[in-house]
Amino acid sequence: MMKVVLSITVLTFATLVACAPSADDARANILTQENVLEPDGKYAWKFSTSNGIQAEESGQGGQSVQGSASWVGDDGVPIVLTYTADENGYHPQGVHLPTPPPIPDYILRALRYIEAHSQNN
Repeated sequence: MMKVVLSITVLTFATLVACAPSADDARANILTQENVLEPDGKYAWKFSTSNGIQAEESGQGGQSVQGSASWVGDDGVPIVLTYTADENGYHPQGVHLPTPPPIPDYILRALRYIEAHSQNN
């Protein structure tokens, strides 16, 4: 599990770097940075940069993680990503993330029919 949580942290940071605004990146400075590591495995980190990137994460080493990141996209629209990761997987949230299309009515009707007519009722 520790490898999964560490991989998620690296993936999240890589996403921030790849999606961050590019105009001021070469001259960006770290404005704030904080790192906390407790003997029991709890940790927290956060930072902000002069080009508008902010990120933070906390968790229990190898068990659970929660965090967020924000930046301004190339189109000037603010982007906010929040996420959790635990034994049930990685769960990102953000209005910028793609969403699946709605389930068609005919499939919903078929599922209701199957449920109503299943022999397990």
